[in-house]
Amino acid sequence: MKKVTSAVPGILSKKGTLLIDARVIEQMADLMHDTAFFIKDAEGRYLVVNQSLVDRHGLKDKSQMIGRRPCDVCPGDYGRIPTEQDEQVLRTGQPIVGRLELFWRRPNVPVWGLTSKLPVRDEFGKVSGLIGISKDLAAPVSREDVPPKVERVLRYLETAYDDPVSPSLLARKAGMTAARFARIIRRIHGISPMQLITKTRISVGSRLLCETDASVAQIALDCGFADHSAFTRTFRAVTGTSPTEHRRQSQQG
Repeated sequence: MKKVTSAVPGILSKKGTLLIDARVIEQMADLMHDTAFFIKDAEGRYLVVNQSLVDRHGLKDKSQMIGRRPCDVCPGDYGRIPTEQDEQVLRTGQPIVGRLELFWRRPNVPVWGLTSKLPVRDEFGKVSGLIGISKDLAAPVSREDVPPKVERVLRYLETAYDDPVSPSLLARKAGMTAARFARIIRRIHGISPMQLITKTRISVGSRLLCETDASVAQIALDCGFADHSAFTRTFRAVTGTSPTEHRRQSQQG
C-alpha cells in the first residue's frame, strides 16, 4: 500500500503505516451540511475542517482556519469557551460527548448545537490531538410526523417550562414509557428530553434578558430554575456567558 504523509496526529503511525487518509475524512465531512467537523493538533490548532465550520464562522476558505485555534477565529466568549474545552480534552484525555450549547453563526444568529470532542492518541497512548463535531439542532421530521400525544406534551412544555417539569412527567403526560418517549424526542429534536427542557428554559431566559428589565433572579424563577445560582450555572454552561454578560452584549449589539 502506498504511504502518504499527513500532519494529523493518529492518522499515520510512527512507521508511516496508513490508518486513514485525512483527505478522505475531509471530503466526507464536507457532505455534512448541518454539522461542523474538525481535527486539531496537540496545541488545539485546526488541522482539518469541513466547509460547514468555515461557513459557521462567516469565512470564505478553509485556509483561514488551518493552524489557528477557536479563540483566534471567533472573538469573545464564543472563541474562548471552545478553546478552553480543547485544552481540557488535551490535558485530561477525557472526551466531551453531546454537550448542549448555544453558539453564534455569523452574522450573529443564535444556533443550538450538540458538541462532542474525543482525544486522539498516538501509538504510545499519548494524547496528540482531538477530533470533534458540533451538530446544528433542527427538527429532522415534519410536524405531521409527530404523534398527537407528543405534540400536546411539546405544546405544554412551551408554556409550562416554569413548572417542576421532568422527563418522566412529560413521558407520563404522553402516555408512554420514559424510554419510548426519549426515543421519539431524540428522533424529533436530536436531543434527550432533559436537554429539551434545558433548551426551552434557556431560550426563554435569553429572550427575557434581552427584551425585559426583570432581574436575573426573577427571570431564573420565571424559567423554572430553583434560584439565581442554578440559572446562572446552567446559562453559562450552555451559552458560554453569564446572564448578566448576555444582557450587556445584547444591549451593546
